[in-house]
Amino acid sequence: MKSNRPVFLALILTSMNLSAADSEITEQQPIIVTATKTAQTADETIAPVIVIERSEIERNPNAAISDLLRMHAGIDVGRSGGPGQQTSIFIRGAESNHTLVMIDGVKINPGTIGTAAIQNIDLNMIERIEIVKGPRSTLYGSDAIGGVINIITREGKEGSQYNIKAGYGSFNTRSLGVSAHNKMGDRAAGIDINIKKTDGYEIRTTSPLKRGYDNVSVHLYGKKRIGETDVQVSHWQSNGKTEYLDFFLTPLDQDYENSATAVDVENNITETWFSKIKFSHALDKIDQNQSVDFVHTVRDTIDWQNDIQISDDQLLTSGIYLSNENTNASVFGSKFNEDTLTKAIFIQDDILIKSHHIIAGIRHTSHEYFGDHNTGSFDYSWQLSKPVKLFVGVATGFRSPDSTDRFGFAGNPDLLPEESENKELGIQYTINKQQNMRVNYFDNKITNLIEYDLATNKMLNIDSVQISGTEIEYQYKNKSWSVNASAIFQKPENTATGEILSRRSENTYTLAINHYKDSYNIGLDVLYTGERDDSAYNSIVLKSYSLINMNATYQMSKHLSINGRIENLTDEEYELAATYRTPERSYYLELVYNFD
Repeated sequence: MKSNRPVFLALILTSMNLSAADSEITEQQPIIVTATKTAQTADETIAPVIVIERSEIERNPNAAISDLLRMHAGIDVGRSGGPGQQTSIFIRGAESNHTLVMIDGVKINPGTIGTAAIQNIDLNMIERIEIVKGPRSTLYGSDAIGGVINIITREGKEGSQYNIKAGYGSFNTRSLGVSAHNKMGDRAAGIDINIKKTDGYEIRTTSPLKRGYDNVSVHLYGKKRIGETDVQVSHWQSNGKTEYLDFFLTPLDQDYENSATAVDVENNITETWFSKIKFSHALDKIDQNQSVDFVHTVRDTIDWQNDIQISDDQLLTSGIYLSNENTNASVFGSKFNEDTLTKAIFIQDDILIKSHHIIAGIRHTSHEYFGDHNTGSFDYSWQLSKPVKLFVGVATGFRSPDSTDRFGFAGNPDLLPEESENKELGIQYTINKQQNMRVNYFDNKITNLIEYDLATNKMLNIDSVQISGTEIEYQYKNKSWSVNASAIFQKPENTATGEILSRRSENTYTLAINHYKDSYNIGLDVLYTGERDDSAYNSIVLKSYSLINMNATYQMSKHLSINGRIENLTDEEYELAATYRTPERSYYLELVYNFD
């Protein structure tokens, strides 16, 4: 295949010429909570973060979350088929089950196969997506080896907002959504309902059969201040049907249900002591319709966090975490029904000393089956000069074997947790009020990696990997233009075999250019991904590819707007998994009517 890298680099260089205009405009920094569990602006955060904001979500109708994530270097996506098919997210070369996914701080990774059903989350209910790269087990426990994705749901502004939207696009894709939000002082409530149906396309290169997908998503919340205490109740639910083809190309389908329910109680105990407790219930269910196979996870959690302002320059955060998880499954004759209790306590100190910023933490986790486990992190930044900031970080992470690892096919109840140690070094250069660049070098060593061993027909802790790489990010914004460019050069290597890990590219480049005025917005997203091995169990190499998407929004009147998106503008043929097709050039339109 002919490489499009020269075209990509030319687009970046062209975008740099925008930097001379509108030098008086300063970009407002987004607020991030995931990196430290406390609110910080993006420029205060030491950890490498990505924020996908509501404006980017709105101008990409019918996109999946993975479509937005992969437009940022360092996030690889694997998908076995079309809409609704299992989607794997690889952050910085780590395994897909090394990415912790949350909705409003509630973990939704199942206790069975470990990979969160991110393909079933509708974008219309999302306010922003926060991604923190690198191990975050000190704050979040198991699974956060590669990074954390926290999906923040929508809330209304002061007053009332109501809208209805309808969309249509390629593959007979239909969507309908309604939302209503109201906020009056210390009270707020809202609901989002979204329905999506698609006939899909021919998902396998070896079969002419199309496979479709249905999804109904509901998000609702209510919040009220009672005395000095803020109470919020929220619920997200997604259910529907996914059609697919099995190994023998037999057409099958399965019903799914995912949900996350939470009650948050917050109180300023004193002027310097803020306390928050979250009670949550998460559900992940898949029921196969042509057999008795199923996988279910139910998790109840209590997460109590306390923030104590020691001084103007020091914030101490500590917490207690309790989780009771039930996994119940029957897959290809392997059955299990297991309860797992996890307890943890953590403490983090956030200190600012003039131009020096230190965030250090430690977590003690007690797992019912694996005993005690300690993780820690240390992040440091130094504002060397007004435009230059240096970063150093060290963090450890772990992933407890899930129930499928222990009791499923080839399961092994004697498995040990996977462990990681990550080192980070970075520099940020603020060119001017509109432009900044950041370069990060990372080295993540993962040991006790769980893999299937053919000789013993068991899952064993037999592998170790080392993932080192360099990330480069550039951001620019003025009154009419924004440019985001990123690149990663990484080597995700199995140290036992010397092989590069499957479905992870060693080099990826991304570019997003947006031009906006009062009544319209036009955007261009470009992605180049290098070749990747398909699997450790075959010799197939997935070819490199370039993907160009376009999007546009137009405010037709005070109440009516139209959003459009073209995916795969150049009609590139590429695969994210061997023998599984990806969409050809496709189109989506969405009409949105906002009521006063």
